[in-house]
Amino acid sequence: MDEENKNINENPSAGSGQFVQKDLDELKTKCEEYLNGWKRERADFLNYKKDEMERISQLVKYANEELILKIIPILDNFYLAEKHIPENNEFKDGFTQIKKQLYDFLSKEGIEAIKTIGEKFDPNTMEAVEEIVVSPTYNNPGTVAKEVQRGYTMHGKVIRPAKVRVTK
Repeated sequence: MDEENKNINENPSAGSGQFVQKDLDELKTKCEEYLNGWKRERADFLNYKKDEMERISQLVKYANEELILKIIPILDNFYLAEKHIPENNEFKDGFTQIKKQLYDFLSKEGIEAIKTIGEKFDPNTMEAVEEIVVSPTYNNPGTVAKEVQRGYTMHGKVIRPAKVRVTK
């Protein structure tokens, strides 16, 4: 038997071509398996990379949310104080300008006030604090009649719901 193996190793044509072809086919199959596995792993990695980039962009997009939530009460106080300034007061112009600058800053950060008065009550963006009796002005039940506190969205996401009074 050693002589037979020696003959095959020394002279491949002396051995059976069928054994060589079988080994070659097995190696091709393994090569294809490894290549397909590599392709799947590459695709998985690219998908992971894309998902991570999306997650990071969302993180950056909403990174200022906590800061904005601290600034919004200041804007609320500007709106409240503005109601009590006499019309002919020079102070009102400067006060209004500061409020406008603050509002413009928030707008650039993607902050928008939620439109409420006269709108149908939406529990996704509003919080009902009281139901009021239907009046001639608002004779449609479920309509927002008064805004108690403004609500805001940041890039379409509600960061503070509006507190409203709704008609019965």
